[in-house]
Amino acid sequence: MKKSLVKEKWADGKVATCAILHLTDGAYAEFAAAQPCIDCVWYDLEHGPISLERAADLFRSVRLQGKDVMARPGKGEFMRMGRMLEQGANGIMYPRCENAADAREFVRWAKFAPLGERGFAGDNAEAGYGTTDVDAYVTAANAETFLAPMIESPTALANAREIAETEGVDMLFFGPGDYSVLSGIRGPLDAPEILAAMEKACVAARAAGKHFGSLAITDEQMRRLTDMGADFLMCYSDMAAIADSFTALAKKLARQLGG
Repeated sequence: MKKSLVKEKWADGKVATCAILHLTDGAYAEFAAAQPCIDCVWYDLEHGPISLERAADLFRSVRLQGKDVMARPGKGEFMRMGRMLEQGANGIMYPRCENAADAREFVRWAKFAPLGERGFAGDNAEAGYGTTDVDAYVTAANAETFLAPMIESPTALANAREIAETEGVDMLFFGPGDYSVLSGIRGPLDAPEILAAMEKACVAARAAGKHFGSLAITDEQMRRLTDMGADFLMCYSDMAAIADSFTALAKKLARQLGG
């Protein structure tokens, strides 16, 4: 069972960094994970076309660089979540966690006994393909897997403290996009109402002694989050980087060609 770099960073009082990857080429996953500034790579299996089979190859590319994988299933996809863990995800970001009951159910299926009731299989990537002692594997998996319920709605925000206090939860992650839609704001992700909600979620997490993270692509977003006390920054997105490069290209062409 691979040790979690994110949890090592937290234990040292440092901020952990994470890259969002949508591209599904293994070489790109390997390249991104090789960057010293990145501790963790995130793959979204709630949205998008990534299959578990493809995810397993992507996870392997990241883990071979010594970095963590965070994966997101859909709400209630606990068997699928278990397979993500078995294929090497160190962290699980769990969407639409509305209350402590949701958080307890999440932990129940993500942790082995006595913390939960996760199903056991010892012939997978996480367990060293059957080469790891069962007791050692189960103990290490419970210790090295980090769980992050998402705060994405006004209801979840109202219950953020009790979600964070749930045994087995390591971090609250604030999802600004869904919060914007579900709260009826439907505005920019830096709207005052969204920033106030983000800070409230961070306060709840820290009051419960847990970690906090959110999206932090721009310098301003990073500053804001670290000033709040966040210690997990989703600081890179391949789609955002590609969009920025095309914007820069358009400006360059306009300068050179006119119009």
